[in-house]
Amino acid sequence: MTFLWIVATILLVVVLARLMTVVNLASEITKEDNDDTQIKHNTYNGIGFIIFMVAGLGLMVYMTLRYSQYMLPEAASEHGPGLDNLLNVNFAIIAIVFFITQIVLFWFAHKYRHNHSRRAYFYPENHKLELIWTVVPAIVLTVLIVTGLKQWNDILMTEKKGMNMQVYGYQFAFIARYSGEDNTLGKSNFRLINDENALGLNLDDKATKDDIITTGNEMRLPVGTSINFTFNARDVLHGAYMPHFRAQMNMVPGMNTHFNFTPTITTAEMRKKLNKPDFDYVLLCNKICGNAHYTMKMKIVVETPEEFAAWLKTQKKASEIPTANAAEVKVADAASTNVQPTANL
Repeated sequence: MTFLWIVATILLVVVLARLMTVVNLASEITKEDNDDTQIKHNTYNGIGFIIFMVAGLGLMVYMTLRYSQYMLPEAASEHGPGLDNLLNVNFAIIAIVFFITQIVLFWFAHKYRHNHSRRAYFYPENHKLELIWTVVPAIVLTVLIVTGLKQWNDILMTEKKGMNMQVYGYQFAFIARYSGEDNTLGKSNFRLINDENALGLNLDDKATKDDIITTGNEMRLPVGTSINFTFNARDVLHGAYMPHFRAQMNMVPGMNTHFNFTPTITTAEMRKKLNKPDFDYVLLCNKICGNAHYTMKMKIVVETPEEFAAWLKTQKKASEIPTANAAEVKVADAASTNVQPTANL
């Protein structure tokens, strides 16, 4: 059906083009006055502008309403609703300005088309008008920027106590590491990375021994708990994007980046809200990191603190996983390349 619509549209354009050629030939044969012919064309074009404006804006409204169901559901983090509100305000302002400018543009093209009874008016300047269209946008943009900076500072610049964990990205998967009972992520070193020790964990560090590494490409989070994420990348730039929590942070090789959020809706609750039994939160890479970038995804399960604690007890600690001997790495090397976030981000 889509193919047929495309073919029909192409044929319609071809027919209109041929029709205009026929009209031009007819004008030459009848030797109509060129100026009168141009005025007729201007009239047709002016009417066409109005039709195009109504159809275009109507289609935009229809498509917006029709496909709004595919937008993200309500935010599942504490800071999410604030970001959504800020984005909605931006969209509202953009929509108002867009509709006003497009209506004025097409209406003026129709109303002020050339004819014999109208002459152009020389209107070189209007200081009051220029002041209005300079000051008003400046005020609106200033309010939006200040509001956005406040939101940014509330999310990233405020120290928050919570559970520390690491998300590690590489081509083409994620690994999640929990800080264990001491809530401290142990040190790691890239020289210790091998098939058994994907994160390069340094088991000579006491804080590492109770760390827990997830398996099965799944990460679990307790609802209502502040999570302090540390992000790292092994090879190229990756992006830790958790759309349902309105969270995103770049993962840069050789650098620690951080983000904090508190999940507010469990996976089971969101499935019930959306009436989608198969719904899952996801962690995606939103940087084009290579040929298999599209496969870089991890499932996120948000559950009650009790369910999370029970699940955590079933996971193996780093001390139970075979790793390389950290003594092979020089102390200076380990100190300069360690991953050691603070408890308070």
